[in-house]
Amino acid sequence: MGTLFGTDGIRGPANQHPITAEMAMRVGRAVTTIFRAHKRNTKIIVGRDTRLSGHMLEAAMVAGICSAGGDAYLTGVIPTPGVAFTASTTKADAGVVISASHNPFYDNGIKLFRGNGHKLSDEKEDVVEKLILDETSTERSQMIPETGAVIILNDACKNYISFLKDTLPANFSLDGFKVVLDCANGATFRTAPPLFSDLGAEVVALGVDPDGKNINHQCGSEHPKGLIRAVLETGADIGLALDGDGDRLIAVDERGQILSGDHILLICANLMRRQGRLRNHCVVSTVMSNLGLAAALDKMGIRHETSKVGDRYVMEKMTDCGAVIGGEDSGHMIFADCHTTGDGSLTALKLLEAIRVENEPLSELSRLMTPYPQVLINVEVRSKPDIESVSEIADAIESVESELEDKGRVLVRYSGTQPICRIMVEGPSKGDTQRYCKQISDIICKNIGV
Repeated sequence: MGTLFGTDGIRGPANQHPITAEMAMRVGRAVTTIFRAHKRNTKIIVGRDTRLSGHMLEAAMVAGICSAGGDAYLTGVIPTPGVAFTASTTKADAGVVISASHNPFYDNGIKLFRGNGHKLSDEKEDVVEKLILDETSTERSQMIPETGAVIILNDACKNYISFLKDTLPANFSLDGFKVVLDCANGATFRTAPPLFSDLGAEVVALGVDPDGKNINHQCGSEHPKGLIRAVLETGADIGLALDGDGDRLIAVDERGQILSGDHILLICANLMRRQGRLRNHCVVSTVMSNLGLAAALDKMGIRHETSKVGDRYVMEKMTDCGAVIGGEDSGHMIFADCHTTGDGSLTALKLLEAIRVENEPLSELSRLMTPYPQVLINVEVRSKPDIESVSEIADAIESVESELEDKGRVLVRYSGTQPICRIMVEGPSKGDTQRYCKQISDIICKNIGV
């Protein structure tokens, strides 16, 4: 992998390298050049979330696309999976999302999709990155006699909502169901409330007043306290929290307890198993998933495969083993029989379908999994050296692993989108797990912390 792309596109502080107007123009030009090949009328879908910097980057991206002879089709504010859906259903050549997902408003990013709605592979990203950094690409684009056009897709959100409804069984209804919905002041504020209302639910909407700066601020999947409070105060059946670009989901049951992505994955996989829809009897999750998920799947007789962190790696593993469901504990879920990428709203619908079919409250369904005590600490770092190359850190990890033996595990990795080192420890007790995790994080902070 090159220097620009992380686990989910290019990301960083807006108006600073690499998230500048100049870079967005280069990305637009590079993507168009690569997907244009020898054909004319190259079609690139461009969507964004509600961040203040989105307009600037969108304008620059469009300039790059058009300067390379491509046509830019603008959806405006729409969830990331909405861009993937639009690209695949309109026979586009590629899709671009301007978003930094769950990051604060001052960050932004660029995610790329192929025309079939799938994210780019590492190899394809390397090709794009090479062209982005090619200083002669500007000169070549100036030789294109016919620049592209800009087309506004006014019905993009409406069509995406219709697609989501069509993933449900015929006559599915949420009548009599109260849902608290937190849209994180992000891209789903236009799509999620009408989706659930149209299905008959009584919707209590939070995080639906974006001002460009409040995306993910004390709301959404990263900050569920307000959602928990609203569920308990309103007597709701469920709370659903999406992130800024709408590709992940965290749920809260009727008692105010948080369900992680692992819980949601298991509940949905169990329903698919009972209905005979779990292809190859296989579920995919990442190495960050709780050991309790593996234990529960094993008890159900379901094969469990793991992938690297990142929903595109989940999808790659799903393709390899022929699975139709996979996800991350962070809330990214992929239902490959419905969509090509992670989709928080789709995941919410599948979870609600399970509640309806099983005729059980969410708190009861969550009992399918008993999580192992797990602690995750994020340490802000000034650099990202190979963990094994820093002897004091490597020794600390080895010491904890030796003490845990087969009663837990340690996972230390850098964030692919932020200057953060994540330390995750699972162990036999909460106290031991917290102690071990802090032990390692202290050493990391001492050696490479900010």
